[in-house]
Amino acid sequence: MWSCVVRRLLCGWTGQGPGFRAKSGTPKKSETWYQMFLQKSKKMEGGPHNMLFPGMLQLETLSHKELTEVMKTAVLYHNGPLVALNKPPGLAVTGKPGELTLLSVLPEIGQHLGLSQELHIVRAPGKESSGLVLLSSCPRITKTFQNFFIQSRRVQKPTVTYWAVTVGVPATPKGEIQVALKLDQVRGADLAVPVKAPSRQTLKEGVKKTLTRFFVEDSTPDCALVKLQPITAFPNQLLVHMVLQLCPVLGDHLYSARVGSVLGESFLLPVETSVPQTQVLSELLLHRLHITPKEMALLPLHLHLHQILLPQTSMAPTMLIAPLPPFFSQTLWNLGLQMSDGPRKK
Repeated sequence: MWSCVVRRLLCGWTGQGPGFRAKSGTPKKSETWYQMFLQKSKKMEGGPHNMLFPGMLQLETLSHKELTEVMKTAVLYHNGPLVALNKPPGLAVTGKPGELTLLSVLPEIGQHLGLSQELHIVRAPGKESSGLVLLSSCPRITKTFQNFFIQSRRVQKPTVTYWAVTVGVPATPKGEIQVALKLDQVRGADLAVPVKAPSRQTLKEGVKKTLTRFFVEDSTPDCALVKLQPITAFPNQLLVHMVLQLCPVLGDHLYSARVGSVLGESFLLPVETSVPQTQVLSELLLHRLHITPKEMALLPLHLHLHQILLPQTSMAPTMLIAPLPPFFSQTLWNLGLQMSDGPRKK
């Protein structure tokens, strides 16, 4: 079975790794999915390092049973009714009946962990993002955490932290991005679009004021590693906010077309003329990433839910951290970007 599944992966995904922090209660694993892949790939010429984007799953070729096995190894934390997973990019959290999603395999994950009640999603990143998913099988615990997140939002205290690689460098090393957003149909696509000077009436009709804090961790002349802390929650908020900074997230094939460039100067294009398309990178950046223009459509979104803060309870630590996907770490190395405690490419 394993050889069949491994052939369907671009590279193995592991939930655990450096940077994982949690209290006792984490299930002990004999072998992670990535370790199994490494063993299988030893017979391959060049091993897994010749893979284009290590850590990416070919979800369209996985069966329900195979995805369940993958996600079992992605469990970061389990104590009583509380579970935390490290979601790979490209996996939708919810979807239509019959679709392969995280929600569709939660019954098997709960059974694997010995839970008697159904797991519910408390916090999770979007489909194309990777990172922490917080789950609970206890309605009381779920309500406690949801109230904590709501109250934190009211006092503008960040509870989640994302890492992002951006194409371009923000004008300031840190700051706040405040803009009203709404969901709108743009050439047949449902997209988040900015709203200038929203009225009280529009705020009642789906327009929402959004806020994100950002911190530039490291940068080169044409890219950056940015820490993002959304205070509000809106679909694709972080992608749109970075586009408004003229620094789209690497692998953003939805909103990056809104940023144009002439003679090295970036500018915003009108929303109505910006059709979602494969992100376009400079020849220099493509060379540093070791990819070709034809491979750009496969480039995953470099947006990772790294950390979640939790209220003080006996069930969980006050902070959960998920390690970066292998492809994300590879990109940092290729671009010469460094986390505060990570190695830098010479």
